Amino acid sequence: MRACPISCTAVKQQFSTCSRKPKDVNQMTRGNPCQLPGMLSNYDPNDSEAGMKILEDLTENVEQIQQRVLEEIITRNARTDYLKGFLDGQFDKQVFKKTVPVVNYEDIKPYIERIANGDSSNIISAEPIIELLTSSGTSGGQPKMMPSTAEDLHRKTFFYNLLVPVMNKYVDGLDEGKAMYLLFVKPETKTPSGLMARPVLTSYYKSNNFKNRPFNRFNVYTSPDETILCSDSKQSMYCQLLCGLVQRQEVLRVGAVFASAFLRAIKFLEHNWKELCSNIRTGHVSDWITDPGCRKVVSLVLNKPKPELADLIEHECNSKSWEGIIKKLWPRTKYIEVIVTGSMAQYVSTLEYYSGGLPLVSTMYASSECYFGINFKPLSKPWDVSYTLIPNMAYFEFLPVKKKNEDGAQYVQCNGVCKENCMEKETEKEDVETVELVDVKLGQYYELVVTTFTGLYRYRVGDILMVTGFHNKAPQFRFVHRRNVVLSVDTDKTSEEDLLKAVTKAKVIVESLGILLIEYTSYADTSSIPGHYVLFWEITSKGNNHLPVLDHKIMEQCCSTVEESLDSVYRRCRRKDNSIGPLEIRVVQHGTFDALMDFCVSQGSSVNQYKTPRCIKSGEAINILDSRVVARFFSQKAPFWEPV
Repeated sequence: MRACPISCTAVKQQFSTCSRKPKDVNQMTRGNPCQLPGMLSNYDPNDSEAGMKILEDLTENVEQIQQRVLEEIITRNARTDYLKGFLDGQFDKQVFKKTVPVVNYEDIKPYIERIANGDSSNIISAEPIIELLTSSGTSGGQPKMMPSTAEDLHRKTFFYNLLVPVMNKYVDGLDEGKAMYLLFVKPETKTPSGLMARPVLTSYYKSNNFKNRPFNRFNVYTSPDETILCSDSKQSMYCQLLCGLVQRQEVLRVGAVFASAFLRAIKFLEHNWKELCSNIRTGHVSDWITDPGCRKVVSLVLNKPKPELADLIEHECNSKSWEGIIKKLWPRTKYIEVIVTGSMAQYVSTLEYYSGGLPLVSTMYASSECYFGINFKPLSKPWDVSYTLIPNMAYFEFLPVKKKNEDGAQYVQCNGVCKENCMEKETEKEDVETVELVDVKLGQYYELVVTTFTGLYRYRVGDILMVTGFHNKAPQFRFVHRRNVVLSVDTDKTSEEDLLKAVTKAKVIVESLGILLIEYTSYADTSSIPGHYVLFWEITSKGNNHLPVLDHKIMEQCCSTVEESLDSVYRRCRRKDNSIGPLEIRVVQHGTFDALMDFCVSQGSSVNQYKTPRCIKSGEAINILDSRVVARFFSQKAPFWEPV
């Protein structure tokens, strides 16, 4: 390895190494001073200035850091079973990019399954794999398992610690109170090898990195760890809300991982506030809270009867409208921290209704495969959120993607090769040229490819991103949508992003009448000819949980608005080809999407990571939705279309 050209002190510490290139991968061990220490800097998370300095150094020296990341990953893992078949003992970056293929999950699944069944980690990773991280199960397919190492937990801790300095730059006084973050775990399963398989957030919350984390005055939670680690999601939710209400005057920010999870908490509060107030009034936790850890810590938080606090909370919750309820119950709150990008964007209007004008903050971009990027402008509006990829988290490459042509002649163009379904087939084996992180172009769309420290090499994450700008020399990306999450009846291909835009336009119609769209999903109903799109909507009146009286003409207008908002290929199929029937909206009763979540969790999804799937393919899931339909509406006219 050549000497590091970077002059800044913080980054020099990351790259502390001797200049000779090792002849043997085994020389690169934890005890050898030649090994880069995970390319992570140690710093006191209470020192925001030091944290920002690290971020500035990382984003200023992107190219050098990315090259060193790839060098380290190759050097460590060149003699794993997976890589040695491609590299033949070589450690060269160009050989790596020329011989190691860009892959999907199906390509690496046999290796993951071998490890799950007891084979050595050295199949894919020189570092021992200590657990397997499962995906949410609702992002374009079945749950997938990703390898994880002990060092990867330190990398996540490093990443989390860098979120705080960014927030401190924009919001003062976060060390003068607490955060009511509603965090949850899912019980893990044990693979035949003995390795645990669990969601990435469950992995982190159960790790010593989280449980034994050093004190950070900027990141004190209202929820005791015992309530977060409780495997009973109902008891966990109840206890965390109870602790948050008791400490309401100390709360400076509230949130959950996803917007949908936070709104589920608000709905839970709507159903249980009377009992919560009773607990606060008496100083006694409800008897049905049987988890011993929860009972103990919550009793300590309650401490004694607080009748005046109970009366105050009861007064706010008993009002006719819950508009602005967050600010009323937690008056010192400065912002709501939830992910509101991607499919979570459809929750923005509902969050704004409950928030009382509080900013909605999306701080980070991450997945089970890797933690990717940080939002350097956290107070930006949800539709303006971009994430800056942190160059020492993984080696990043990008597959160029062009949006589909409006004339319907092709769906997308990947790397100059026209293929109608090149974004759709996960097993596509085509020769592609990737673009490095420093070479992406402003305004262009890309599919993210990662090489990680944990055993993923040139792996297609499946996320489509658009370059929106740069922080220093680090590109910033807007999350667009997941690859392959689409509706299709004929030659139409409707992406998650396209559907979100269409639904967003349609829901404006009902919102003007005091009606909120709480949740939605869809499926392509091909049981009849021609097939047609079906949208399931759960709606409510503002200020209460009652199903509003629905005007047929208004709802039919919503159907038409969705169709008019979809792309020209869909509209051509509807109007000219008659290959797609009128779009249908099926209104479902309250609690339907809770039932859908329960079903998905029973199939292996994580409560903490669950995201409502925007396209349903499971027959059982469709039956759950159909059994709760209370009204059906169809578009009464074909959308406008003309040849381009």
